[in-house]
Amino acid sequence: MAAAASPSYGYLRELVFGLTQNVLDPSRDYLFDTRLSKILRNQGMTHVDQLVHHLRHRRDLCLEHAIAQAMTINETSFFRDNRPFELLRTELLPRLVEARRHASSLRIWSAACSTGQEAYSIAMLLAEHFPALANWRIVIEGTDICAEAIERAQAGRYHRIEINRGLPARFIVRYFDHTGEDWSVKPDLRRRCHFRQANLCGPQFPFSRADDRFDVVFLRNVMLYFSQETRRTLLQNIHRVLGPDGVLLLGSSEQPTDPSLWTPVLSSGACYYAPRKAT
Repeated sequence: MAAAASPSYGYLRELVFGLTQNVLDPSRDYLFDTRLSKILRNQGMTHVDQLVHHLRHRRDLCLEHAIAQAMTINETSFFRDNRPFELLRTELLPRLVEARRHASSLRIWSAACSTGQEAYSIAMLLAEHFPALANWRIVIEGTDICAEAIERAQAGRYHRIEINRGLPARFIVRYFDHTGEDWSVKPDLRRRCHFRQANLCGPQFPFSRADDRFDVVFLRNVMLYFSQETRRTLLQNIHRVLGPDGVLLLGSSEQPTDPSLWTPVLSSGACYYAPRKAT
């Protein structure tokens, strides 16, 4: 197709990579036309060539970031691929709860959290199966590069179609309030989840304080879009903020690029990664 040969797509691929480290395949250039349609309308434009011409002649950081965010993947659902959640419930959390019984605290990170379903799934799992932790200090951090996704996660409001993907009926009744076609996460559950916009591959890692430590990190179906070098750097940073007995959960088709830092553990049909001591 003639449109696919336009140099504008190459410019946009480089722009997205520079801001997010996402590697976009040229065979999927057509996605720019659909995902940037709202931005084009807001700019009074009809084609990406006009957008690129504008950017080539006048630097617009806000517009560049809006384009990069529009091209990130935000596919998610509640309890997506349930095996890691079952592993967390039956094996990983009981071990961590025992290890943290004196501190009475747990800290979990949903990296690339999209619109928040993963973080809220973790919160529901804890509330449902670990009621003894009600008085613990439990914090679930959710970060995503997309500002619009974070706004939706913070609101905790989902359409009935989203609610029907992966949620048992008893969870809907117990943890959501019904408002028209939407369902809102109940306040007690929402208070456990903290969401903010952050770039996993930006110059400033989302968690960089000396006392930043996590017990569990969910980093699922994210690295598929990164180069090998970007994956290596990201996982080095994750290793630094994960507790020595913590747990890293990746997507089913993902694995660490540096095996010297991670030990894979297969259990109950799912795989998790335990951090090795850095040498």
